Amino acid sequence: MDQLRISATANGLNYLPEYLADVTGIFADADLTVTSRDRDPWTGVLDDLDSGTADLALGGLWVPGMYAGSPRRVTVVGQVNHTCPKVIVAREPTPDFTLADLVGKVVLAPGAGGSGPYAVTAGLIREAGIDLDDVAFVRDLSGPMLVELFGAGLGDAIVLDLVTAIELERSGRGHVVFRHLDSGGLMPNSVYYVRTDRVEELRDRISRFVSCLAESMARLHEVPAATIDGVLAARWPGKDITVLREAVDQMKAGRTWETVAVDPAASDRWMRMLAENRMVTRAPGYDELADDSFMKAYR
Repeated sequence: MDQLRISATANGLNYLPEYLADVTGIFADADLTVTSRDRDPWTGVLDDLDSGTADLALGGLWVPGMYAGSPRRVTVVGQVNHTCPKVIVAREPTPDFTLADLVGKVVLAPGAGGSGPYAVTAGLIREAGIDLDDVAFVRDLSGPMLVELFGAGLGDAIVLDLVTAIELERSGRGHVVFRHLDSGGLMPNSVYYVRTDRVEELRDRISRFVSCLAESMARLHEVPAATIDGVLAARWPGKDITVLREAVDQMKAGRTWETVAVDPAASDRWMRMLAENRMVTRAPGYDELADDSFMKAYR
């Protein structure tokens, strides 16, 4: 068996196809032993790539985007999320909600795990023609802290992952008013990247890994519910499994796991959002960020 080591920014429900490829034997059938660990703080994935203790990092596309053109050279080889599974939760249900309803409001955007939740939401607000100065953001704090503060009365809305949003809805403390899955368009939310100087060394293993991930995505609707439940219970033992199931169903319906291939136009759009937010010195194109040879068969 050949080994492939992954360093991930989180133990994320949106990474489910990778976990299923492991437990259902797809990796083993490809003669791969895939090991993964989540890093806290998440920036440890970069340390793991540097030291060689990890072959691949798993996290937001915005990170390779920010490092493009810098001495740290990384290459994107595939994605696990085709859309962004984030939502905006408000205090009251608003059936006709639009992003313009955030004008004059305070929005909490967790950022301790990365800038993605804020950056993509800010980008969508700009795309809607809204002046971002008209929306006040509270940023750079952990999700649990901002959820607690939201419950204590801070802010008018909060950007959350699906699991936390469903929990808030069930508790009656908030209501999902905007789903990035429905209204945010294609968004290569989570990708795998490798040190550029190791691409050729790892080419065969990465090719098999990406193929396995694509197979896992294709089988996702056929996997027995008991198998998925087993993964959910093992990875998130403290969570209500019915909440996890609902989040999985929403991600399935929202095209989150549609393909391992990053959409070039979606990548360029994401980089434009980062550039508008001054998070990059320039907006790198898809060809600069990715090695398409790993993904072109899955478009």
